[in-house]
Amino acid sequence: MPPKKNPLGLNPLQLKTLTLLQALARLEDYSRDGDIEGHRVITSLPHAHGDHFHLGDAVVSAADATGLNNPAVWTVLERKGLVKTNFPDSATILPEGIAYDTGMTDEILHHHAGH
Repeated sequence: MPPKKNPLGLNPLQLKTLTLLQALARLEDYSRDGDIEGHRVITSLPHAHGDHFHLGDAVVSAADATGLNNPAVWTVLERKGLVKTNFPDSATILPEGIAYDTGMTDEILHHHAGH
């Protein structure tokens, strides 16, 4: 039997936010290794220009990123054991958060053809 999709019952905004935190954790410009192995500290958040922003080679709609500025979303992600938050300054994404399958990566991280 395959693993249950979204076993923690995250809502769409929480899933989108976690997806973006996972993407930020893969980019040196926005994150660094944490003090504990497997942890990534998100050191900065992207700034939208117009209705979108860039994460590496992906483009993200600003509408999909509203959770990055919502302390309630961060609180839920922390309560579920996916991040440790120091909102709004930083967050540490835990191994459980990095590994969580949000099912939204292809939906909100838009890559240019050929990438």
